[in-house]
Amino acid sequence: MSVSSASVHPVEAPPPAAAAPEATQAPRVRMEDIQGMPATLLGLTLRFFQFFFAAASLSVMASTNDFPSVSAFCYLVAATILQSLWSLALATVDVYAIMVKRSLQNRRLVSLFAIGDGVTSTMTFAAACASAGITVLIDNDLNSCSANHCVQFETSTALAFISWFAALPSFLFNFWSLASSSR
Repeated sequence: MSVSSASVHPVEAPPPAAAAPEATQAPRVRMEDIQGMPATLLGLTLRFFQFFFAAASLSVMASTNDFPSVSAFCYLVAATILQSLWSLALATVDVYAIMVKRSLQNRRLVSLFAIGDGVTSTMTFAAACASAGITVLIDNDLNSCSANHCVQFETSTALAFISWFAALPSFLFNFWSLASSSR
């Protein structure tokens, strides 16, 4: 019986290409700025709404004199203070970047934005959920809304949720930008 055997023929490696000058190499292609990312008008708009609704939630909650008696409301105040300061700081950075037409797609900067947005949006959401639980307890379960500031508590909680709804897209855009950026 005759069996053919496979043969391996060595192939020489192609000669190394001469070092090409920088001018002849193709530039790296970057993803264009998508609206909603830092230094875009939609990103600035999201920052403005985050700040506005967090500050409004803080103002409404702080206008009551008995919010310090409930830890969930104190947490809401702390979270909205942090959200307001973070959003205002990044809105200022966005305004500057838009004015000088600068992209904020630096990997370290986007990492900072993504982590900060993730932390602040999670805190705002958790505080709004905790406050919503307390307002439901006061209003529906204890039926003692007349003795408390239920309308202010509910309004502040709703404004905190709206602030979170504006903060979540910022986090997602920054996280997406971080994942898609080059090393």
